[in-house]
Amino acid sequence: MDLRITTITAGLIGLTVLAGCEEADVILPGERYGTREVLEGASTTDPAPMNGARAISLPAISSNGAWAQSPASPAMRVGNAALAASLSPVLSVDIGAGDSRRNRLNVDPVAADGRIFAMDSEHVLTAVSTSGQVLWRKPMIPARDTAQQAQGGGLAVSGGRLYVASGFGSLTALDPATGAEIWQQQLGGTATGAPSVQGDLAYVVSGDSRAWAIETATGRIRWQIESVESIHNFAGAPSPAIGAKSVIFGFGNGGVQAAFREGGMRRWNGAVSGSREGYAIATVSDLTGGPVIADGRVYVGNHSGRVAAFSEGSGDRLWTAQMGTLAPIWPAGDSVFLVSDTYKLVRLDASTGEQVWSVDLPGYEEVRRPQRRRDSAYAHHGPILAGGRLIVASSDGYLRSFDPTNGALTGVTEVPGGATTMPIVAGGTLYVVSTDGQLLGYR
Repeated sequence: MDLRITTITAGLIGLTVLAGCEEADVILPGERYGTREVLEGASTTDPAPMNGARAISLPAISSNGAWAQSPASPAMRVGNAALAASLSPVLSVDIGAGDSRRNRLNVDPVAADGRIFAMDSEHVLTAVSTSGQVLWRKPMIPARDTAQQAQGGGLAVSGGRLYVASGFGSLTALDPATGAEIWQQQLGGTATGAPSVQGDLAYVVSGDSRAWAIETATGRIRWQIESVESIHNFAGAPSPAIGAKSVIFGFGNGGVQAAFREGGMRRWNGAVSGSREGYAIATVSDLTGGPVIADGRVYVGNHSGRVAAFSEGSGDRLWTAQMGTLAPIWPAGDSVFLVSDTYKLVRLDASTGEQVWSVDLPGYEEVRRPQRRRDSAYAHHGPILAGGRLIVASSDGYLRSFDPTNGALTGVTEVPGGATTMPIVAGGTLYVVSTDGQLLGYR
């Protein structure tokens, strides 16, 4: 026998004997927790819970016929829309394709002039009457593209025109009565957030890093400003917030910029920075909440664990709360309300950022066959204030209503298929889009 073979054989036998003599792994005593369970528990960076009742002066309930734009701007926000205390389904209209593995339905509906406008996950825009009749449909996919090549977009109605921002990189003005195109402007990057429109200008963010002011009459570019690009963000910039003199933009790198509305000259820059230690989701710095203007303040929240308030005029930081937000912040009275990054509905003091109360929302879906699929989180859309109560629409299949004074749950309404957009209220009816592509109405 070859000497080398003999030596190798002996060595392998020796290793086998040594391996058999190794001690067994020591199993440490104590309770075991799933790696995701920490996200549903208390965080060391969360404020101490303060869930006692505290009076609040809410805006008066008002009857509104429209919810035409994002509520980020004071002039467009319906502070406390009229809505019955008990809700029943009154409308269900198929608007097209729902959520799928490749496409997500994530465009919030808008309502104006007796019509509700919604876009499905394959970029087909549908106009529906308040009685549930489909008035027209219009595909928003460019001729040489397919639905799978882009995500998201956003809608706004102003001055008798419907504005459609597209993940394919355009802003289009349509006739809301017929869907006929009036003009289209290419933006050189995905426009996955809703535009904000006031006067003769429409404002939108493309590519999470470039802000545009487009003339509503012609579609021509009035001005644009740029921010630093970031790869640590979601596909979708928040809607610009329009104030008395400035328009506030949020970008994917966590930056906030205020510019004069007409000329685009920058007034101030800010940033929402900081994150939760030990959380993988804290690597995403995108502004998933805001900016929102109310009472001279700009409220902004990021995905990684911070909410901040800035002075609208100077950009000075007024306070920072150690929590993130997964949806736009809702200001009301002396407070702001938000869905946090740890799946809680939270009330903060608007002047100090201190927590008033916090209540849990459903977090992660139960996994029955963990060897075949990963657990996934529920999505919560809102809150909005309507009928004197906070309303959150969730993908677990429910609309939930809460008392703004103490966070108590006051009502639950079923949403077949689960909600995939923020709810809106117009004409005393709440509208929301479900994950299976249904526009649902409740009154």
